[in-house]
Amino acid sequence: MRFEVTATDGAARRGQLTTGHGVVDTPVFMPVGTQATVKALTPEDLEAAGAQIVLGNTYHLLLRPGPDVVRDLGGLHRFMGWRGAILTDSGGFQVFSLAKIRKLSDDGVEFRAPLDGATRFLSPESVVDIQRALGADVTMPLDECLAYPATREATERSLALTLRWAERARAAHAAGDGGQALFGIVQGGSYEDLRAEAVERTVALGFDGYAIGGMAVGEPKPTMVELTARVAAALPADRPRYLMGVGKPEDLVESVACGVDMFDCVLPTRNARNGQAFTSTGPVTIKQARWTREAAALDAACDCYTCRTFSRGYLRHLFVSEELLAYRLLTLHNVRFYLRLMATMREAIAARTFDAFRRAFFSRYVLSSDRVC
Repeated sequence: MRFEVTATDGAARRGQLTTGHGVVDTPVFMPVGTQATVKALTPEDLEAAGAQIVLGNTYHLLLRPGPDVVRDLGGLHRFMGWRGAILTDSGGFQVFSLAKIRKLSDDGVEFRAPLDGATRFLSPESVVDIQRALGADVTMPLDECLAYPATREATERSLALTLRWAERARAAHAAGDGGQALFGIVQGGSYEDLRAEAVERTVALGFDGYAIGGMAVGEPKPTMVELTARVAAALPADRPRYLMGVGKPEDLVESVACGVDMFDCVLPTRNARNGQAFTSTGPVTIKQARWTREAAALDAACDCYTCRTFSRGYLRHLFVSEELLAYRLLTLHNVRFYLRLMATMREAIAARTFDAFRRAFFSRYVLSSDRVC
């Protein structure tokens, strides 16, 4: 894997991440394909929307169908019919948030799988091995992500564990064939000094890129933005920076301004299935009755198939009728909206007009408090 910064505007960066499955232009949003599929979309849909890289979920693929099955069927790219790059997470977040029964130790984490109740164990080494079997281009080490708020004592203990696991993951990765990249993850909660320590010690291990973990877990928005800016500025300039799990459009814009290169989030796909579309003027809850007779498209500024073809009134009809097409059309739109937003930011950085873009975005994008799920 290679990474090159091709343009800057303030702290914002435009770059190219070269992988074994193509070049990824950054800043980039990675649609989430939890179980080797971005829900409701085909690989052709993703390519047409402009996706260059997607994210797979190691936890879910471990449980079903299993990494050996994926490996025997040609690896994750062939398994899901995707020609672009793939990043897989470690599965740690899902273990800590979804698995109700777990035992944590220096060795790793033991949990009971929700599908069959079987006891499973993840170690830093096994997580590297699982992702090697899956065949992703970019992989992540096992880490512990704490919810907000967390005491300083708990955060110190968690960070120490994450750093020990990172060292073991780095050694396990180095023993492999070198065909995959491994990113380090910077934790440290809401404590600036612990984040600084995490940056120093994680960078010292020498990863291919660096992720900022433990954000969007309940902390106030100003805290997230400030910590993201501080951590991003402290990370090596010649390595990609990945803000894990953060994905509201306004947060993408602010985080790109902080120097972040990569993002993932389930929001565009999950919210589509709950009836929310993201538009250039803010979120729209399509199931609301006020759209019943609306002939306009979801977003006049959008070039996706949904906006070129259907009215808000028709989309509302599909959604309230629980037609499967509603989920597909809204997902098509949301994914295209996100990828178009990233492309616009890349263009603004290259033209050194990012500040003007940022002001224009927030002048028209109205945040919504509508509950969609």
